[in-house]
Amino acid sequence: MSRIGIPIALLSALLFGASTPFAKLLLGSVNPWMMAGLLYLGAGIGLAALHLSRTALQLPETEAPLRRADIPRLGLVILAGGVGGPLLLMFGLARTDAASASLLLNLEGLTTMSIAWLAFRENVDRRLLLGAFAILAGAAILSWQGRASFDWGTLLIAGACLCWGIDNNLTRTLSSADPLRIAMLKGLVAGTVNLILAFASGAKLPPSDALLAAGIVGFLGYGVSLALFVLALRHLGAARTGAYFSLAPFVGATLAVVMLGKSPSAKLLIAGCLMGLGLWLHLSERHDHKHVHEALEHEHRHRHDEHHQHEHGPDMPPGEPHTHWHRHAPLLHRHPHYPDLHHRHGHEY
Repeated sequence: MSRIGIPIALLSALLFGASTPFAKLLLGSVNPWMMAGLLYLGAGIGLAALHLSRTALQLPETEAPLRRADIPRLGLVILAGGVGGPLLLMFGLARTDAASASLLLNLEGLTTMSIAWLAFRENVDRRLLLGAFAILAGAAILSWQGRASFDWGTLLIAGACLCWGIDNNLTRTLSSADPLRIAMLKGLVAGTVNLILAFASGAKLPPSDALLAAGIVGFLGYGVSLALFVLALRHLGAARTGAYFSLAPFVGATLAVVMLGKSPSAKLLIAGCLMGLGLWLHLSERHDHKHVHEALEHEHRHRHDEHHQHEHGPDMPPGEPHTHWHRHAPLLHRHPHYPDLHHRHGHEY
């Protein structure tokens, strides 16, 4: 049972969670809407620089490119997660208090898992559910400030979480393609749209030092984090990746305590225990049953393992890992697995 997706998902959560306290420090001099645009644009520009460097150095392509058939889904990903989510969040924050908003943002993990389970038929067993709810309960406790109000702001923030849940599950269907390009395009388009909306609302560009800091935070906390998130989706599926990513609030809160030099609160310790329990439940998961692989043709980065026993023509790329269009013959076997690219099947066996 390949576990490579787990550290990738955790690193994605670590980078995103760490970006939160740094972004909060910048909000004193940057308009919130402008901040959303700068973070996404910093992500897109930083990843574009990496992409151009890779091209300039003529490094071999080992990831599958985005194809024309992927454009509609990528457009929906950008519209839902890069534009719709932040837009609803901004309107929601204007109508509710920060404590309620922080608590409600934990709905993203639940919406991601629910959509993966109900719409995409991704396997979610009791152990995964218990682990995910333990992680989300820890995040909820961490966000709780003593009271919560429920009004139109609540519905708008819940709508933002729904947008991100849709985004995560649609991105899962694109995860065989190059994660860097997916994250780069999402950052550039979403950042540009949010920046235009910020200017239209009367926001001004911050000073150059705040501008540079927002770009760096966006590159690491949004760009690199998103590329890793896409890669984790490839190996783990949306439900499990979303659950691991729910650890991000704990990372942000812990880093904030360290930065401010304060002692950990009881709330932080309780949240840490719950999240630790959820993490253990996931790490100790073993999903093993007889399953059938239908005939499948696709393109993605791979090695010639048990699931990739195919012929190579003279024009195929040498070395491993590599990427090319290949066919999987029907196969029936049994081994531990996650709902990765090759195990998105029913459970009749």
